[in-house]
Amino acid sequence: MRVLPRTLRGRLIAGLLALLTAACATVGLVTYLAVQRSLASGLTNDLQTATGLAYACYNPGGGPPLGTGTSGQPALGSSVGASPGTEGGPSPLGAGQLCKGLDEGTFVAVLQHGTGRATLIGGKPFTLSAADRTTLLGISPWTPPKPTGWSNGEDPPASTHYLAEAGGTFLLTAISDPDGDGSVYITGVPLSKLHDMLRDVALVEAAVFGAVLVLAGVLGTFWVRFSLRPLRRVAATATQVAELPLESGEVSLPAGVPDTDPATETGQVGLAFNRMLGHVQTALRRRAASEARLRRFAADASHELRTPLAAIRGYAELALLHPGDSSEAVTHALGRVLSESKRMSVLVDDLLLLARLDAGRPLIAEPVDLSRLAIDATSDAQAARRGHRWILELPDDPVLTRGDEHRLHQVLANLLANAGRHTPDGTSVTVAVSDALPDGEPGSGAESARRGALPPPPRVVLTVTNDGPGIPASLLPDLFERFTRADTSRSHATNASSTGLGLAIVDAVVAAHGGAILVTSRPGLTRFAIVLPRLAEPVAAPPARR
Repeated sequence: MRVLPRTLRGRLIAGLLALLTAACATVGLVTYLAVQRSLASGLTNDLQTATGLAYACYNPGGGPPLGTGTSGQPALGSSVGASPGTEGGPSPLGAGQLCKGLDEGTFVAVLQHGTGRATLIGGKPFTLSAADRTTLLGISPWTPPKPTGWSNGEDPPASTHYLAEAGGTFLLTAISDPDGDGSVYITGVPLSKLHDMLRDVALVEAAVFGAVLVLAGVLGTFWVRFSLRPLRRVAATATQVAELPLESGEVSLPAGVPDTDPATETGQVGLAFNRMLGHVQTALRRRAASEARLRRFAADASHELRTPLAAIRGYAELALLHPGDSSEAVTHALGRVLSESKRMSVLVDDLLLLARLDAGRPLIAEPVDLSRLAIDATSDAQAARRGHRWILELPDDPVLTRGDEHRLHQVLANLLANAGRHTPDGTSVTVAVSDALPDGEPGSGAESARRGALPPPPRVVLTVTNDGPGIPASLLPDLFERFTRADTSRSHATNASSTGLGLAIVDAVVAAHGGAILVTSRPGLTRFAIVLPRLAEPVAAPPARR
């Protein structure tokens, strides 16, 4: 599972937001804790004040707790409206109007001999439940140091408890009666206001920090995109270079990127990229010049060799026609000279053709009937190799393309010659003409190869298929390179007449016609598919070849 984004822009934005989130979380936590401490301190002070006021109401002037009758039991809320200092004086367990200064909602209670009564200031008295009495009795009561109260600087301890009858959580103090009659006075302030305040603080922080993160994400995205524009220009230029056909002669590379300030990181990248483009341009020019010189040399050498080779063949044929008193060895030698001169003439003609095609010399562009071309080439191959089974699969109507009929015939003848030369007798070779690619769109995979780009529809497909042993997979990538031959496991006699230029000529001629070659080979199936643009407009049928 990938956590970080793939792009540099995404990583920068994610890192910015992560750091900002951590900073906001830290500030929010510190603020929340500070507010919590401040509110808790204020609440504790309010509790101590409320405890003092309530204790003064319970025990004014150091006498017995107010609100107690002659029997010593608290008369909870029974003396509402009495004046201080009289029997049955004011008690905080009344209607909340007797102890001035206590805030509404303050909890007060009196526990004595296992019983207890309580009230919330502003409400009516109620009897504590057993669970609440157990909770309050679990608080260790604090005894004032003086009968009349407590000295400055010493406050009763506070503890937090939940009281079901009071309906909330309270911060409570418990004070034992200084007269020792077992009464415990409970005073508490609710924590609901504290919790509400902290919740409001948390919500405000979440809203503010969320808005800050969203704003930072939007602005950060624009800023990062703006800052990475030089890198995008480098990437765009590199993409243009990658799409250029660098392998096909001299090409014009795009101009370099304008960001070349060495004081910035992107400028350093741009400067290095421009320097690399310059080196590539220089290397391509030198390679193109070298290839041009090599093509000129091959063309000139091939052209110059044709005349002496023709002379050698002529003299050898003449000598064989009039051997005279020549010995058998001399006659055999002349025969070998004639044979090798013919083979060398074929090689020279092939090299000259390739040199001319490499130089971009245009071919003849006229309508060519591929069906008739397939019939003629297959008839020639059948006459040359009668041990093979030759099959034609042609449509009923002529299939036309525009090109050089002689060169296309040479392409088909080379493919058929290879099929006959590299397969044993009895192999079936099928020549087909159609408008559909075999098996969808071959040309990719370990058992396939492709040369050139497929022309747009309409197109015509000329296939040569055999059921021989197949082409070795290691040979497929270099199959159309010049002087590429089958491995040494094939018989030497079989390769003797092969120059290694047949498929190179096929590739060059098909490329000159704007077509592509698709090859699929495995044991039992080898298929060469020549894909050419189809001549869609109706034209007069080409004249028959004589």
